[in-house]
Amino acid sequence: MAIPLLEYAPISQNQRVASYETLGEEQPRIFTTENLPSPLEMDDLIGAAYRQIFNEQQMLVSNRQQGLESQLRNGQITVRDFIRGLVLSEPFWRRNYEVNNNYRFAQMCVQRILGRDVYSDREKIAWSIVLATKGLQGFVDDLLNSEEYLDNFGFDTVPYQRRRILHQRPQGELPFARMPRYGADYRAQLEALGYFQPMEPPYIPPAWLGKVGAVITIAGAGVLTLGTAALALAAWGIISL
Repeated sequence: MAIPLLEYAPISQNQRVASYETLGEEQPRIFTTENLPSPLEMDDLIGAAYRQIFNEQQMLVSNRQQGLESQLRNGQITVRDFIRGLVLSEPFWRRNYEVNNNYRFAQMCVQRILGRDVYSDREKIAWSIVLATKGLQGFVDDLLNSEEYLDNFGFDTVPYQRRRILHQRPQGELPFARMPRYGADYRAQLEALGYFQPMEPPYIPPAWLGKVGAVITIAGAGVLTLGTAALALAAWGIISL
């Protein structure tokens, strides 16, 4: 028997505030297949889906899912199915799930799939329990099948960070892309394995070596000066070489 989702109380975040202002550059651009996009618009939609799920820091050719892209272009799957495929893909699993604990990964997926930050640590714990009991696929299915996801994005719209900016506030919420893909605990593991070692200090020669070099330079300059003077005197016939 599956454990029911732990109850948590929503708090008043930006995405829960109704929008009344005129759309501007700070408002999210919505990508959807509702209006039968052209091939070029479909390219933009697919790129927006990758940016939302993988973030800019993981926009790599090796993360592309060509099979899923082809199915989406041909209308065989919906945008929601495409999002599910990206989150369950091997690159996303390796670059995000493997390098995080359940709490951080649950927060990351709420941000990228539901388009908002977690309300509290209680919600983070609630979704981490789902992840631990149902596995990655069950966790992702519960997010995509949730009433919140379907009400905001449905089957045809790429998720986006909702209501990041409020004009009556001096500062809006930071973009989710600012969140590093792994936390301090995984960095500590990498340091234990020998990563991030400090660089060796640059080599500083001993002082006596500099003095010897200066003497050699002066002597060489003197010999060069005498040679030049001798050549000049020989040219005027004063001496013979």
